[in-house]
Amino acid sequence: MSAEELGVKAVIFDWAGTIIDHGSRAPMGVFQRAFAAFDVEITIDEARAPMGLPKWDHIKAVGTQERIAQVWATTHGAPFSDADVDRIYEVFVPMNVDVIPDFADMIPGALDTVAALRGRGLKIGSTTGYNREIMEKLVPIAKDLGYAPDNLVCAGDLAHGRPTPLMMYKCFLDLDVWPAAACIKVDDTEPGIAEGNAAGCWTVGVTVSGNAFGLSREETEALGEADFLERKKKAEQTLRSANPHYLIDSVAALLDVVDDIGTRLAKGERP
Repeated sequence: MSAEELGVKAVIFDWAGTIIDHGSRAPMGVFQRAFAAFDVEITIDEARAPMGLPKWDHIKAVGTQERIAQVWATTHGAPFSDADVDRIYEVFVPMNVDVIPDFADMIPGALDTVAALRGRGLKIGSTTGYNREIMEKLVPIAKDLGYAPDNLVCAGDLAHGRPTPLMMYKCFLDLDVWPAAACIKVDDTEPGIAEGNAAGCWTVGVTVSGNAFGLSREETEALGEADFLERKKKAEQTLRSANPHYLIDSVAALLDVVDDIGTRLAKGERP
């Protein structure tokens, strides 16, 4: 395949923290409330740590953190188990569905960026750590706001989710695009970046609008310069652990990255 034929064919976006919900805040209070329903208190930082995983896996990752596992065992008289994950998940999902409309703000620049990519003939894919039940609430809200990707792959759609590449493979099939090097994965979490790397795509980590930064647009704009730069530095350090090819503040800065990747592909470079 020639460099001209290769080019960039698709951009596959995450949802919360990348396109919608600045700071990826919707699940945070819900994780706290879901664990509290079983008499175990967790912090926002503990809830955020595994963000990007399918929500069942996320709950398991939270519950097996050393401090939380100890509190759970003391409170319930037995170690944290998969059966406990099931019970928390059953509480978590309807709670998360209920709060989705409260955090359905489009991230500034997202719609313009997607429109520009479509104008170049690129396809727009999406994967998410949310399951279908949660996304059934979010998708029509996003559509009303002007965002409707060409496909959607949810946690639970396949046997294995992030950080495996299976959800990305499903995107390739849905969008009819190949090879993986012609696709870009954009995500605000380490597992989301990892799924793109595992699939052989170019990967772009989103810092300021995402989970690692963790603030709403208004909270972000209210920060002083020193606090903003310190928080951004920590977010970049967090995402660099997943080895993205690029880091940007938000999808508003993506087009320059797409141009650079196109240039690198034309030179014969691959992810």
